[in-house]
Amino acid sequence: MHRLIVTLLLALGLTQIAWSQEAPAAIEYRRLPVADYLDHMKAGWIGQIAGVSFGAPTEFKWQGSIIPANQTPVWKDNLINSAFGQDDLYVEMTFLRTLQEFGLGVSARQAGIDFANSEYAVWCANRAGRNNLRAGIAPPDSGHPHFSRNSDDIDYQIESDFSGLVAPGLPQTVIALGDKFGRIVNYGDGLYAGMFMGGLYAEAFFESDLHRLLAAGLACIPAESQYAEMVRDVLAWYQENPDNWEATWTRVNDKYVKNPDYHRYAGAGIDAKTNGAYVLIGLLYGKGDPEQTMAIACRCGMDSDCNPSSAAGVLFATIGYNKLPAGFRDKLNLERKFSYTAYNFPGLVAACEQVAREAVVQAGGRVEKDPTGEGVFVIPVQTPQPLPVERSWEPGPIAGTRFTPEERAQIRFPDEVALGLSKTAPGWELSNCGFDMGAPGLLSDFRGRKDIFVTHPLDQTTGSVLSRDLTIPEGKQTFLNIVVGHDSRADWELIVRADGKVLLDQIVGKDTTDRGWLTKSVDLSEFAGKTIHVELVNQPTGWAWEAAYWSKVEVVSR
Repeated sequence: MHRLIVTLLLALGLTQIAWSQEAPAAIEYRRLPVADYLDHMKAGWIGQIAGVSFGAPTEFKWQGSIIPANQTPVWKDNLINSAFGQDDLYVEMTFLRTLQEFGLGVSARQAGIDFANSEYAVWCANRAGRNNLRAGIAPPDSGHPHFSRNSDDIDYQIESDFSGLVAPGLPQTVIALGDKFGRIVNYGDGLYAGMFMGGLYAEAFFESDLHRLLAAGLACIPAESQYAEMVRDVLAWYQENPDNWEATWTRVNDKYVKNPDYHRYAGAGIDAKTNGAYVLIGLLYGKGDPEQTMAIACRCGMDSDCNPSSAAGVLFATIGYNKLPAGFRDKLNLERKFSYTAYNFPGLVAACEQVAREAVVQAGGRVEKDPTGEGVFVIPVQTPQPLPVERSWEPGPIAGTRFTPEERAQIRFPDEVALGLSKTAPGWELSNCGFDMGAPGLLSDFRGRKDIFVTHPLDQTTGSVLSRDLTIPEGKQTFLNIVVGHDSRADWELIVRADGKVLLDQIVGKDTTDRGWLTKSVDLSEFAGKTIHVELVNQPTGWAWEAAYWSKVEVVSR
């Protein structure tokens, strides 16, 4: 009897459990003819090309101010062929090429190796990340704030377009691509900026209503991030002043430019949030008009070629290539390749289609034929799962990722910082260096001298620092000999400290140098018998052209 009761109870319990379980929800799909995919994807690239060409003459010339209407560029049809040498395009094509060659399953480490081997000049977060890669720091650490002071910069925001253009209706794929490629150079809001933009492109294949489009982008990033806060702010300010974009610009400037709490890990001019706000202003107040969208995004200033490029890219993707005004299409050179890439425009389109087909299938979709024999993407509806929030000013731990010797052997370029220091200041270490004017880097020749190491202040108040510990021998005179130069357009302040004591404070400029070079010998003999920490500071004076050009840093005892 006891066994019978137990059996009945178990049976009843199992039945109740079975009744309480919900049947798995049926998967919903959206259908997108491949021809429509190609139409919208091509338009997304055309928008980027047009926007960056339009704004190029104004880049960073207006910071914290609106570009006057009479100094705003005017679209001309021949501008469509002006973007083949723009980093706004060829950097993201490096990422696309990696996907085309290795597939969506490519490792972040391989993506990092490919970016490390890029030959073009880069700046800001791209430069910091690539320097880290070449120094052996693999993703995701290459973009981590522990190794980069540029992690909230705009870089992945202007390079993430590809992630949405190869992931039609697939926001989770956009997030995964950002987690792989965006982390090469960015972190936190700098990373979310690209995921948000990629999310806009992914939804643009199905949605033209801008508010629903922006909601789709927001769903790709943590709601508690400052980037998401910025998007919500701009939308609210637009609702308050739907016909006055300057009023919304002022609100953005007051909160996201003037308040340092909103650009703690990037200068306001290059911060992803500030420039992302200008992209949204262009989209919202452009009211669907291509030229107005570019003009307003451009007139907001700061990175005023990247922002109209992003805004036009998203808008054009919603319109489709065949519905664009002829001036954005007909004169495009289809044979010319984009600089540093294997792609002309048809090759670019083919690469995106290849990756998109893989993305749809990998996400659980398929490619079918319609009754006429034309291809159709059958795309599962995804609910995006944003990454946990992270902030560059209070980052999580590093992953400890380093390239193996075999991986480092695949990187064709040396660690430029280590090489430059070994030639100019052996034994010294560099910190707080900004990524302007080619810094940190090595010049083979400058003003008649060979092997010149370039540094630049980190920001308007923080100088870059060369430092090392020195043991000063007893019974000898010891001198620190320095030969350093300046840009002909400006000066900077050289500070030499030993254990915090200032030994030299000298302006390096046209009035203090001989043919652009300052030669100084600093006596360290007072520290005989001690080990001291010495710092050479490249301190800003007016925040213009303040690179330091180090020709010699040596310690001599006699």
